[in-house]
Amino acid sequence: MDSSRRWNRHRRRRRNVIVGVIALAAVAVALVLLVNACGGQQEGTGNTGEGANGGGNGAAGGGGEGGGEETREEPEQPFAALEPSAEARPISESVSADDTALAVGTQNASAGIDQYADEGTGLETTGDPGPQRSVPLGETLLEGKEDPSNGPLKNNRIVAYYGTPTSDLMGILGEYEPEEFMRLLKEQTQAYSDADPDRPAVPAIEFIATVAQRDPGPDGLYVAQVDPEYTRQYTDLARENDALMILDVQLGRASVMEEVRLLEEFLLEPHVHLAIDTEYAIEEGEVPGINLGSVDGAEIQEAVEYLDGLVREHNLPDKMLMVHQFERGIVTNKEAIQPTENVQVVLHADGFGGAEAKFSKYGLLVRDEPIQYGGFKIFYKQDTPVLEPEQVLALDPAPAMITYQ
Repeated sequence: MDSSRRWNRHRRRRRNVIVGVIALAAVAVALVLLVNACGGQQEGTGNTGEGANGGGNGAAGGGGEGGGEETREEPEQPFAALEPSAEARPISESVSADDTALAVGTQNASAGIDQYADEGTGLETTGDPGPQRSVPLGETLLEGKEDPSNGPLKNNRIVAYYGTPTSDLMGILGEYEPEEFMRLLKEQTQAYSDADPDRPAVPAIEFIATVAQRDPGPDGLYVAQVDPEYTRQYTDLARENDALMILDVQLGRASVMEEVRLLEEFLLEPHVHLAIDTEYAIEEGEVPGINLGSVDGAEIQEAVEYLDGLVREHNLPDKMLMVHQFERGIVTNKEAIQPTENVQVVLHADGFGGAEAKFSKYGLLVRDEPIQYGGFKIFYKQDTPVLEPEQVLALDPAPAMITYQ
């Protein structure tokens, strides 16, 4: 009988242990389910807030399954605009009525001459050759255009000095030592900040990285790359001075992307942008500088999309692409050139001469064939006269980019 009682006590203890183990297991399962439920709620709600800043998987962040594109956190801008001086006046005061009459009146009259190709001056066909603006004074975006990017032209103007260190015949860059060059560039840039304080100007180096040649060279492309050591020197110079670097390619027989891809090492830097000198793009049997070349807009758009890809893949600040032109027909199929959310596009009117000729060209090549922003070139030695910043800013629209050669 004692053994029976002992056996029953043993069975009760064993049963109690089993029940205890089952109870503990149930508690553990309940805790796991509770933790998972809380975690799911955080993913569904808490991370939405993170997503709004580009870091989460919620709907507001745009990431994760079914959330659309991930919102990109904007990197810091790699430049510093020159602040207007204490004496700076609003553009409405710095640009005179005479400046407007000359710039916009010439643009409007020239558009009429171009549109009605009959004999005579053409002025009688314009309806109103006077200073009627398409956009307000100082506005840089062309009429009807938008800029969804956060590029350097969004709130600023760029003033660039052009050239290559291997020649003093191709622009001011080759005429001075780097330190003096930067001093002069900042001085010229400051004049634009003072002429339009609402859009402070940023200094930039427009560096010819590939130079068109009259000799075909070993590859038959009629272009030569500048020594990358020079490119590195001036890329660093721009960065050290909070300026921008714009790499200019002259094409010869090479395609746009053949030349652009050679510069990827530099284009991956936050402050480096791109310019295309279209008039040097020649066909078989032609020679740069003797024959006037041309580039199809679709080929330029390849470069726009390439830059857009670099920005997205490497989280770079938004880029700018500038297209040089000085005659109609040098850039064909312009409608194929489209800015993106990460790349701004500037159509740049080149050519030297008198004020009327330059203003006319800007009207025909930029305002009348609009893409997004306009650029304007000034030649210190060939222009008669060399225009003052206030005269340049009177243009319609005001140039977002001014290059000096």
